[in-house]
Amino acid sequence: MILSETYRKIAVDGIWNNNIVFGQNLALCPLLAVTGTATNGLGMGLATLVVIIASNGLISVARHLIPSEIRIPIFVLLIAALVTLVDILMNAWAHELYKVLGLFIALIVTNCALLGRAEAFASKQPVRDALWDGLMMGLGFTLVLVALGALREISSAGTLFANASLLLGDSFKFLEVTVIPNYKGFLLMALPPGGFIMLAFLIVGKRLIDQKLVQRNTRTVPSGAVVAE
Repeated sequence: MILSETYRKIAVDGIWNNNIVFGQNLALCPLLAVTGTATNGLGMGLATLVVIIASNGLISVARHLIPSEIRIPIFVLLIAALVTLVDILMNAWAHELYKVLGLFIALIVTNCALLGRAEAFASKQPVRDALWDGLMMGLGFTLVLVALGALREISSAGTLFANASLLLGDSFKFLEVTVIPNYKGFLLMALPPGGFIMLAFLIVGKRLIDQKLVQRNTRTVPSGAVVAE
């Protein structure tokens, strides 16, 4: 399927340009708290992904029925109901991961990115666009969680997706990899300061890539051409 220009823009914004972490600097509390391993990051990311897709879709469906004067409380209640449902389902079907993530599943309610997308996008757009926006924003957040968790896990233990089969189910066993055999580990990366350090490296890396892209695009513009603002 060939995506339209609008859908491509939503995808690029959600995954890269306006990423929840890199672009909006939101959700840093769960990002730093649960990313001791890539497995934890994947679990938290998937939970947030489900909530943001569902909330965007439901708010878009009901956007003409929600009074503008009380839209924010309604958005919060709807998001809270969805998070509660996800919390219950994870407790029932992924209990080991639920115990690891603990309170941070419930704290998805306080993730300003969800309310922000509900207010700025889902409440003003048709259902299909709102669902696509939720999917891209959720994927962008999940990718950052997994990337940060992977970097911290490799540097602290030399493994990748450790205990994935225990936390996510036997079907995820193929993810478990020993990256550095007989590695003694670097404890700092498993602790909260390690999260801040690795997040700083990721942010710097993204900005360097953005600069390179800008420079490349500038070189490809013909001399004397007028670039539309």
